Amino acid sequence: MPFHEDKCPLCGDTGWAVSEEGGVPVARRCSCLEGRRAGTLLEAARIPRRYRDCSLDNFKPMSPRQNDALKTARKFINDFPARNAGLLFIGPCGVGKTHLAAAILKEIVVQKAVPGLFYDFRDLIRDIQATYTPDSDLNESDVLAPVFQSRILVLDELGAKRSTAWVEDTVFSIINYRYNRQQLTLFTSNFLDTADVELAAVAWKNTDLTKKEETLVDRIGPRLRSRLYEMCKIVDIDGEDFRRNVKQASYR
Repeated sequence: MPFHEDKCPLCGDTGWAVSEEGGVPVARRCSCLEGRRAGTLLEAARIPRRYRDCSLDNFKPMSPRQNDALKTARKFINDFPARNAGLLFIGPCGVGKTHLAAAILKEIVVQKAVPGLFYDFRDLIRDIQATYTPDSDLNESDVLAPVFQSRILVLDELGAKRSTAWVEDTVFSIINYRYNRQQLTLFTSNFLDTADVELAAVAWKNTDLTKKEETLVDRIGPRLRSRLYEMCKIVDIDGEDFRRNVKQASYR
């Protein structure tokens, strides 16, 4: 959706506002350009429609860890770009990981006019693999270029697609590229960040110990997980499943 539905009353969308100074017409860059640039950057960020209205102001913490995560998100935005590490939001489904990541991306793109990009981990892998088909009009670099170059990247649902040697190598190359160039990356994951599932279950309260829980290392491999320790602050989030307990209750 375009950022502006109607023409700017000051410049008619030309980008130049004309006024008189001492009886002489003077043209200056119109103030609407900043808003249009923010709108263009926001569209280019590819934030999914479901998360476009997410903000830090409409995130409602329902647990101490969610409140801490919100504070971390605010600090991240306030400190940007003077940051040397991204964020890895880890927790069970429905506790607001993607909400916070999308809100951070949106606020940095709009407030600070910084190019950013949102990608679901599974979609990224599928989009790369699709370039290998004979009828594809794209090649791998067409998909990876914006992922490499975006000043801030959100990679949602890390580990949602089971790791293979190819997946691990591909994602490692992305993360390593961004790490070496100090480009900030935000990750979210539903997978436990410890081999000790019992301790994680106590922390999260709703982990089912009757079945074997896979960890993040199981899903992305130890090499990639190790690199994430270097480039991200870990943000553990717990709480009730918002979609189940709040959203379902709101449907009539």
